[in-house]
Amino acid sequence: MLSKNAQKLAEVRERTAEILEDLTISQKIALKALEECDSKSFEQVKVPLKKISERLEGIDNLILSIFALYTPEAKDLREMVAFLKITSSLQRIATNEKNYIKNMEICNPNSTDDVKKIIQLSLGINKCTITALEYAIDMIKETEDKDRIQELAAKISVEYSKTDDIYSMIEKDILQVMHKNHELDEHQTDMLKYIRKNLKIIDRLEDVAGRLIFARVGGKL
Repeated sequence: MLSKNAQKLAEVRERTAEILEDLTISQKIALKALEECDSKSFEQVKVPLKKISERLEGIDNLILSIFALYTPEAKDLREMVAFLKITSSLQRIATNEKNYIKNMEICNPNSTDDVKKIIQLSLGINKCTITALEYAIDMIKETEDKDRIQELAAKISVEYSKTDDIYSMIEKDILQVMHKNHELDEHQTDMLKYIRKNLKIIDRLEDVAGRLIFARVGGKL
C-alpha cells in the first residue's frame, strides 16, 4: 500500500497529465479548424483551456501541502520541486495557446489565398506540437524506466527541431516574396508573429522534459 506521501505525489502526476491532455485536445481541435479554415470551430478550441489557471494553482497548493504535512525523501523532494516549475511552464503554454488561437481566427472562408497558404504550411508545427505533448504525457506517467524517460525527452527535442525547420522555411518564403515585390506585407509579417506564438509552446515542452529528467534521473534543474 502506498504511503500518504506517495499517494499525494501520484495525484500531482495525474492532475498534471490531465492538463497536458487538455492542452493536446485543444491543439487537435485547432489543427482541424485551421485545416478547414472553419471560423466556427475556434470557440470549441477554447473549451479544454477553461479554468487551467485554477487547476494549476490547485496542483501547486497540493505540492505545498505535501511539503508542510509530510517529510518527503530526497527523490520525492526533487520531483516536487520539478513539478512546481512544470506548472509554471504549463501556465505559459496555455497562455501561448490562447493567444495563438485568438490570432489565428483570421483563418476563415474569406481569407486570401496567401494567408491560407501560409497557414497550411505552418500546420506541420501544430502536428509536431501534438506529438511532443503526447510524449510529455508519457514522460509524466513513466516513473521508473530512466532510459525510457530520456528517450522520450530526446523525441521531444526532435519534434522541436522539426518545428524550427518549418518556421525557417516559411519565414524564408515570405521574405523572398516581399523582396520580389519590393514591399513590406503587414499581413504576412503578422502571420509570422502568430506562428512564433505557436512555436513557443513546444519550446516550453522542452523545459518540461528537462525538469522531468531532473525529477527522475537527477542533474541540474
